[in-house]
Amino acid sequence: MNFGQVLTAMVTPFDQNGELDLVATKGLVNYLIANGSNGLVIAGTTGESPTLSHEEKLQLFRFVVQEVNGRVPVIAGTGSNNTKASIELTKEAEAIGVDAIMLVTPYYNKPSQEGLYQHFQTIAESTTLPIMLYNIPGRSVINMEPETIIRLSQMENIVSIKEASGDLDRVTEIISKTPNDFSLYSGEDSQTLPTLAVGGTGIVSVASHVIGNEMQEMVHCFRKGDVANAAAIHQYIFPMMKALFAAPSPTPVKEALNRIGVPVGSVRLPLIPLNDAEKASLERVITQYETKKEVVGY
Repeated sequence: MNFGQVLTAMVTPFDQNGELDLVATKGLVNYLIANGSNGLVIAGTTGESPTLSHEEKLQLFRFVVQEVNGRVPVIAGTGSNNTKASIELTKEAEAIGVDAIMLVTPYYNKPSQEGLYQHFQTIAESTTLPIMLYNIPGRSVINMEPETIIRLSQMENIVSIKEASGDLDRVTEIISKTPNDFSLYSGEDSQTLPTLAVGGTGIVSVASHVIGNEMQEMVHCFRKGDVANAAAIHQYIFPMMKALFAAPSPTPVKEALNRIGVPVGSVRLPLIPLNDAEKASLERVITQYETKKEVVGY
């Protein structure tokens, strides 16, 4: 299933007291849709899902679905390391009207591959919503093997995966052995172009908060066969992609958004704001990027 080519893993805006800021969320949603986002993934890793309460997640789902009003797909992060709780949240998200859900590999429990299969199968059987799997071994410790993903892709409503292992050999194997309508999205911004080159659908991106239009142009160039220009755009935006992960995400991207006039507030503990040196480093990259942008015209 193709949800679009550039999906944004949306940050969750907080106010000065660290509470959910729906006014800022409204502004962010409309900014992203106007600047290159084909879809929004909410309450995922970048949305600081571990720090969101159950009720906050539901409040966020309701608000974003209403604000988006069908303009782009809304994919809600309802996965966790608790199968029963994931089913409950998935059912509530479906009732709210999200377009799809994203299910992360269970963290901390360290299940076997068969345990992973049964976890995702059980959740899938509880909903009619399309499901995007999310493999991110750097955060969850567990690495869902290609064979498990291929088995799961045979289920009717498991239609996609966000693959953030960084392993292009795995990506190639998954694409080659899953149904043609099963989509694979890179979970690593800097691997967007290589993933497209081996048959991927697109990117679930953090950097698209800041460079969504440029990422769209890169994908568009690749799709129309202008690989040289796609590569040139990749080289141009690469420093920004790296800078947005120079500290624990989503701290840098929240700082960048605030700097460019899209207020989203700070992060919640245990994440902390950038220190002065980190802010200065990010500022240098943004300034260099903006200066070069005036020259290249992307």
